[in-house]
This record gives sequence, C-alpha cells and structure tokens, in this order.
Amino acid sequence: MPIETDAAPFRLDVGGDPGIDALALARRAAEAEGEGFDGVSASETRHDPFLSLALAARETTRIELLSTIAVAFARNPMTVAQSAFDLQAISAGRFLLGLGSQVQPHIEKRFSMPWSRPAARMAEFVRAVRAIWATWQTGEPLRFRGEFYTHTLMTPFFSPPPLTEGLPPVWIAAVGERMTEVVGEVGDGLHAHSFTTPHYLRDVSLPALARGAAGAERDPASIGVALPALIAVGDDQAALDVAVRATRAQIAFYGSTPAYLPVLEAHGWTGLHEQLHQASRRGDWATMGDLVPDEVLETFAPIGSADAVARELRSRFAGVVTRLSFSASYPIAPETTAALVRGLRAG
Repeated sequence: MPIETDAAPFRLDVGGDPGIDALALARRAAEAEGEGFDGVSASETRHDPFLSLALAARETTRIELLSTIAVAFARNPMTVAQSAFDLQAISAGRFLLGLGSQVQPHIEKRFSMPWSRPAARMAEFVRAVRAIWATWQTGEPLRFRGEFYTHTLMTPFFSPPPLTEGLPPVWIAAVGERMTEVVGEVGDGLHAHSFTTPHYLRDVSLPALARGAAGAERDPASIGVALPALIAVGDDQAALDVAVRATRAQIAFYGSTPAYLPVLEAHGWTGLHEQLHQASRRGDWATMGDLVPDEVLETFAPIGSADAVARELRSRFAGVVTRLSFSASYPIAPETTAALVRGLRAG
C-alpha cells in the first residue's frame, strides 16, 4: 500500500545499493515510486549511475532520480554536463546531479586522472558544468577559462536543444569543512556522508556551509542537506543483533579511513581512529567492529525497532536534513522498511 507523503520532516529516498545493476535499479525505482518514496539514488561503485538512472527514468513518472554520487574527477565538465542534460530531458525534469570527488588514490590509480586541490577543483568543475549548460540553453558563446578546466568551443552541431524542464540542481558530497564550504559557494545541496553525527552536522557541516554561502552572497537556507543515515534496526532480537554487528563493522571501516577522521576528532575520538587504522593495515577487517564502543555506535546510529528508530531519526535530524535515506550494510526486511517509513510519515 502506498505510504502517506505529507507528514515526514524530510523527503524520503531509497538509497543507492552498491551492488545493484542498472536493470535491478530500474525495477527498484518503479517499486519505490509505488510505495510513495520521494526519490531513488544510484551510486557509482560497480556500475555507472547515469546509465542506471536513465533506465529508471523510463520505468517511473513521479519519483526523483539522484546520482549519489557520480565521481566528478573521473570525468570532465563536458561529459558530466551532457549526461546530466540528457537525464533531465529523459526524466522530464526529475534528475538531481550529485557529484563527489572520491579520494586521491582512486582518482590517480583507478581512473588515471589528475588530482590536486580537490575543493578548488570541485568548485570550478561545477561552474564549468553550468557554463556549458548556459550555452546550450541560451546559445551564448562558451567562454569558460579556469585554473583546471577550459571550455571555449561549442558549435550548433554539438549543442543539444534547450531543456524545457529547467536545469538539474547540483548536489555535492562533502565531509571536510573546505569541501562543505564549496557546497555553500556553488551547490544546490549537500550530500552528507553516512559517517556523520548530529553534532558534526550541526556544529561543523552547517557552519561551513553557511560560510561558503556567505562568501558567495547566497542564502544557506536555500541549500538542501541529504543524509543516508546509519541505522541498526530489527523487529526481534536476532535481527537486531545482526544489525548491530553489521553497523559496528561499517562504523569501523569508515573510522579507519583518514578522510573521515574529522568526524571522530569532533567528538574527541582520535584514538579510536588510530586503533582502527592500524587494524585495517593489518587486515583485521573481521574483528575491527569489536573496537567500536557502545557510545560511538549509539552516537552514529539509532538502534532498536522500526518505531524506535523512526522516532530517533526525527529527533536527530528534523529541521536539519531535507532528504533522508537509510544506510545499512545488512538486509532489512521489507515490512521493517515499511514500518520505518510509516513511523517517519506519522510523526
């Protein structure tokens, strides 16, 4: 039965499954639309998110389509501009372009692309994409010259017809303060990482977002915030035990990564990062979750029944997050997901 869609404090999205292929994502998008979700996302891990969302667009009519995220620095502004422009047309205006930087080893060693000053590069990347779109929409000459990207050639033969649906919004993934400032400068929304906490979001991310917006003379209230929230949910003790173990392991994995150290530093948990990082270097992936204390687990993830987790998500993120999805590295029964959504919609 479709869920009610008018009472939740945020738009509810079906999160991107790293292992799902394009055909499966299209089917899931159709199901999610029937269930009353507001959006469905495709992540760039094993598959191209643009291809998956193009198929999803053909199977749906209402639900919004999000790339969360496409790796910007694996591409260039022209290729991203074209893919996003096409997806906006195919979906009749339902596409949200989500971009992320990835990390240096992946950009250089997996994609064989240049890496330098990621925050400055991302800000210029988004400006370049918008300059290309403006040329396609208005016919004005393409004259973008930046430090990292230059686009000065566009002939009518290579220009798609203007979009009647309007240009897609650009959301940017960020954890650190400087990249979050970039979101405030040039983005329409912030894709927060699942490895975040209410404290980090309110006291670190949002002030950084506001600083970036102020520097660009923008209203930070106009910038959305999307969060794939970590949850440990189960309708009985056996299911809950599985969820807690998996969530501890997920927190341990993220906590071992230097890129996410600022989140732990904000709580005074630098020592935990050092423990987890050393364990990861030894290859102790199977037991790393045991290093995560209950205090840390409970700070990152609401734990309990669907009703309890829904109440806690509302308490933690209402008024801060504008789009919410669930991040879980374990299977959640469909009836549990439905109960979660009912709890969020009911208030």
